[in-house]
Amino acid sequence: NIDSSNTEQELAVTKAVSTIKTERDGLATQLQVKDSEQTVLVSSLNDKHQSELTSKDELIEYYKDLKAKLSTKMVGETLEQHCETEFDKLRSVAFQSAYFEKDNDASGGTKGDYIFREEDTDGNEIISIMFDMKNENDETATKKKNEDFLSKLDSDRNNKNCEYAVLVTLLEADSDLYNSGIVDMSHEYPKMYVIRPQFFIPMISLLRNAAESALEYKAELALVKAQHVEVADFEENMDTFKQGFSRNYDLASRQFQKAVDRIDEAIDDLERTKTELNKSANNLRLANNKLEDLTIKKLTRGNPTMIAKFDELGSGK
Repeated sequence: NIDSSNTEQELAVTKAVSTIKTERDGLATQLQVKDSEQTVLVSSLNDKHQSELTSKDELIEYYKDLKAKLSTKMVGETLEQHCETEFDKLRSVAFQSAYFEKDNDASGGTKGDYIFREEDTDGNEIISIMFDMKNENDETATKKKNEDFLSKLDSDRNNKNCEYAVLVTLLEADSDLYNSGIVDMSHEYPKMYVIRPQFFIPMISLLRNAAESALEYKAELALVKAQHVEVADFEENMDTFKQGFSRNYDLASRQFQKAVDRIDEAIDDLERTKTELNKSANNLRLANNKLEDLTIKKLTRGNPTMIAKFDELGSGK
């Protein structure tokens, strides 16, 4: 019985050990499979990551190569085209009555890139913005700063009578200030902002919405200005009339005086003529009296020859 009992115990131990070995071997196999799967997954992720890095590097090199092939002007035009495309996407929906075109007028010496204007149905200006777009090659030796262009932008804005000025820029790409969003430069130039291209449409919308809110006040201001202009025009016309009337009166007065003077001169001439005629008439009267008083006796007095002649004529008769 003791032997039988020992044998059963040995069989139970052997069976338990066998079971444990089997479970161990199964776990070991599972662990190997997991390790293999992990190795494959890690390898796959490494390959994918390396592929993405390679793709990014190739893309970066592509754009660097593209920029290197473009002139500085073409890089700037690429940014301009981007902004114009973004605007045209919304023109028919959000900006139907707005004007957004390139600034081609350099009569003042310089010009901006684009001008945005919008008016209400009465012709009152809602808003006007002068845009300048700036970019440069990554390989440019001398990097430009955004502040280098603010003075010219302000001058262009004033020359074209725009209310706001906005610099859309990719310059100073590592600047935390310009990368933070819309940068207000009003402390240096009134109503001026510097933005990244992604804020181009939001910037127009913000300024436009603010301007529309103030449109009623602008309309009232325009009316007051118009009334002031009408009063100023009336006063100017009145002054012009007064000056014209004064000048015409002065001319007429002088001409009238000249006419009076000429009449006085004519009267003096007539008076002198009258006096002369009166004298002539008196002389004629005296001559007539003397003629009437003339007799042969008077004619022959003191002249024996004439007396004899007249006597002869009298005898013959």
